Amino acid sequence: MDTLLKIKDLYVNAEDKEILKGLNLEIGKGEIHVVMGPNGAGKSTLANSIFNNPQYVKKSGSIEFEGEDITNSKTDEIARKGIFMSFQSPEEIPGVSVENFLRFAKSKVTQEPVKAFAFRKEMKDYMTKLKMNQNYAKRDLNVGFSGGEKKKNEILQLLMLNPKLAILDETDSGLDVDAVKTVSEGIKMFKNSENSVLIITHNAKILNELDIDYVHILVDGKIVKTGGSELVGQIEQEGFAQYRVGEEEYEEEN
Repeated sequence: MDTLLKIKDLYVNAEDKEILKGLNLEIGKGEIHVVMGPNGAGKSTLANSIFNNPQYVKKSGSIEFEGEDITNSKTDEIARKGIFMSFQSPEEIPGVSVENFLRFAKSKVTQEPVKAFAFRKEMKDYMTKLKMNQNYAKRDLNVGFSGGEKKKNEILQLLMLNPKLAILDETDSGLDVDAVKTVSEGIKMFKNSENSVLIITHNAKILNELDIDYVHILVDGKIVKTGGSELVGQIEQEGFAQYRVGEEEYEEEN
């Protein structure tokens, strides 16, 4: 496996409370990984810790990206290295259009000038594929957007910025069936043998359209079970209770 991301024995606090408690995770190129778990398990903490959000304090452990230690790197540096994160609740930014935001973000990530004609054509092509109204390119970023429109806009950003690793935090939250399918199609458009996707969710809807390589069950700050896509169906049927109860037994067996 050509390792893209490696997290080793990560402990993270938020507001003086220990959230991640020795988390280990390894993602290779060309893979789709899913982290599932109950509310409060530490799923969003994991995403924010990778991006070194200052609200989440790393106490020990390490995060490597393409073999480079990024544990304490600045968020903008991490983004330029090729990591992207979508948010559960995308922020509204008045006064900045979708197109201008994307152009600015792309120039910062690539560190090169953006050619306006090619950029606009690519953006419009992706908006068509994502079934987005072309007029949204001129609207203020996420202002007045529905939940589904905001999430589609996140996927548009993913496609335009074309990172090496996409971290999608609850991207399917609040979406109807049609929007979930469109977002899934966007993920499939992005995915290739050289990049990877980490989907963080407690809902299986978005996973039905995707070829999942690994599913990780996160409970009480640790990954207590890793398997294939069959775990998704098991969680849908049985929930997470068995992993809360059996966490210590699982660790002893493994």
